[in-house]
Amino acid sequence: MSGRLPTYFISHGGGPWPWLEGMRRQLANLEVSLKRMPEEIGVKPKAVLVISGHWEGADFAVMHSANPPMIYDYSGFPEETYKIVYPAPGAPTLAERTAELISAAGLPTHLDDAQGFDHGTFAPLYVMYPEADVPVFQVSMKRGYDPALHFELGRALAPLRDEGVLIVGSGLSYHNLRLFGPGAKEPSAGFDAWLGDVMAMAPDQRTAAMIDWESAPYARGCHAREDHFVPLCAALGAAEGEKATRVYHDTDLFGGVTASSYRIG
Repeated sequence: MSGRLPTYFISHGGGPWPWLEGMRRQLANLEVSLKRMPEEIGVKPKAVLVISGHWEGADFAVMHSANPPMIYDYSGFPEETYKIVYPAPGAPTLAERTAELISAAGLPTHLDDAQGFDHGTFAPLYVMYPEADVPVFQVSMKRGYDPALHFELGRALAPLRDEGVLIVGSGLSYHNLRLFGPGAKEPSAGFDAWLGDVMAMAPDQRTAAMIDWESAPYARGCHAREDHFVPLCAALGAAEGEKATRVYHDTDLFGGVTASSYRIG
């Protein structure tokens, strides 16, 4: 495979939404954007590397299993959603290469043979590649969610883009589980507008603004914890000098949430 792949930050929806008709209707625009991604890329990746807002650890762990298990990291959904299987293979050789790159950048890492696919990975990947015919592996966030450190992670991963690996940061541009519905309208719209402005900045200004994200309007109201935000920092770090394009936008999710996804490169 030749050519450098873009990176993405995707809003990954909620829980096992692709298997629930009501949620699929609500997230119809998101589903369209995810289905469009393979066409935008234009080639089948050698593998997809996901930094999910649902896996964090003491270091930047790398999923190493050849056949990753499933992690049903949600609650309150129908019984059948705890039997979902997304049977994509892992990518242990690429995982080893990835751990080497992270270590060479001076960042802490290890290979994790037990970690499985969380819903921040298997839900959007099921929409993108329903045949599960593309290997998938994950890299964890590091506890503390330091945005500068996650930019460093992205920079370390950048060479993989030239090796056929699609790097995806999977989170949500708004993630406050205590504030959905009409009360989310103003904060999510304000933060999303700031994010759109930042993503249009020159790369060096964009990086600085992202690291200083707590200065954004409604920042902590939209992200009490950064777990669904710092995957964007990793995606940007892996394509730091390149243009960002919004590829998904909704203004009334869950009764009032504004959310967006971006391609970088």
